[in-house]
Amino acid sequence: MTDATGARRADASPSGSTDDQVARRAVAAVWRIESARIVATLTRMTRDFGQAEDLAQEALAEALEQWPSTGVPRNPGAWLTAVAKRRAIDGWRRRERYDERLAAIAHDLEAEQQEAADAAPWDPDRIDDDVLRLVFTACHPVLSREAQVALTLRVVGGLTSEEIARAFLAPTATVQQRIVRAKKALADAHVPFEVPARDEFGTRLAGVLAVVYLVFTEAHAATSGDEWMRPDLAREAMRLGRVVASLVPDEPEAHGLVALMELTAARFPARTDASGQPIPLDAQDRARWDRTLIAHGRAALARAGRLAERRRTGLGAYALQATIAECHAVAPSVDATDWPRIVAAYDGLLRLAPSPVVGLNRAVAVSMAPEPDGGPSVALAIVDDLAGDRRLAASHLLPSVRGELLARLGRDDEARAEFERAAQLAQNARERAVLLAKAASRT
Repeated sequence: MTDATGARRADASPSGSTDDQVARRAVAAVWRIESARIVATLTRMTRDFGQAEDLAQEALAEALEQWPSTGVPRNPGAWLTAVAKRRAIDGWRRRERYDERLAAIAHDLEAEQQEAADAAPWDPDRIDDDVLRLVFTACHPVLSREAQVALTLRVVGGLTSEEIARAFLAPTATVQQRIVRAKKALADAHVPFEVPARDEFGTRLAGVLAVVYLVFTEAHAATSGDEWMRPDLAREAMRLGRVVASLVPDEPEAHGLVALMELTAARFPARTDASGQPIPLDAQDRARWDRTLIAHGRAALARAGRLAERRRTGLGAYALQATIAECHAVAPSVDATDWPRIVAAYDGLLRLAPSPVVGLNRAVAVSMAPEPDGGPSVALAIVDDLAGDRRLAASHLLPSVRGELLARLGRDDEARAEFERAAQLAQNARERAVLLAKAASRT
């Protein structure tokens, strides 16, 4: 129901009080979807990255106080932004900088109006996108790569420190400290809120691509919560990736990343059932895959390949992953998939960027490849070699893969134990339910 202001009111409990949980869920959902634009707008207004995020967090706290009684506003993102702006103005007034800041804002508005009046020729290097400015600010060279990724996942992806820690396989306290130090470093260096000039892209692109990739990875398989995927976040990552690729049209890996995201997102419509439960690859209805995204992804991958050949270099990490996604996208079934080509792509990935997660994924591909070089027995030996890697100690991935291989080998008791262990480690509710169901099927 809505009140006179158009706010959607929370249902009342039998005691007459509003349902706080409805408001909390609404706040969480709005933050997931709108956080990047809110923080970007506030950064442009305040010219202070750290202050912008603090203001956004204060607005969230005010929403948690007000929405249970007033209802969720018709446009909650705009409500949060307005509250944060009001708090910024209140802060300036208290610090006796009100007139100075208002003058700066007025000057910016006058400059924008003058630009529109002058109708200057279109500048292909100018990107009027606050979210992209936000990404480049968070990926500034004064920060370490780890700090760049953590900070952007926080302010662009809307992830909590705990979720980022799981994505990094790092302690939560480490991520929190990384974010605090990163914001301080940006403030101390007076980093401008802008997209860098084209001649600076060589030193900035790798960090931006890494951030976009990790944001998409979170969207593809959420680290926690009740939803397995976050299509809204995936769309934002793809949008940012395409914009970056348009800025550097001769950079193979920019197009490789776009290809990877599009070929992967093409399978989203078939990855969950009507209730949101995950559907494994071998059970997906391939007729539901998005053929337009597949065509776009393959075109982007082909372009990445041509550019790499022109440079006389091999495919980069994103293009190799896109090659794997393409193998899945064009195959009529799991059995008809070109598994040897996928194994070869993983071999290339391991040479470029060694990682235990890549090793696990390669083991899965090996398990599907023809014998004698493939099969579940060969793959299980690979997985067992990875078991000692500390980076996988808190991850559900290793016991999950091991359980699958043991099940295929008919070792049901061992498979059940691995699935149960994986379920204990899984942070996503949907994934945990799938793992428990697999464990139960081995009794």
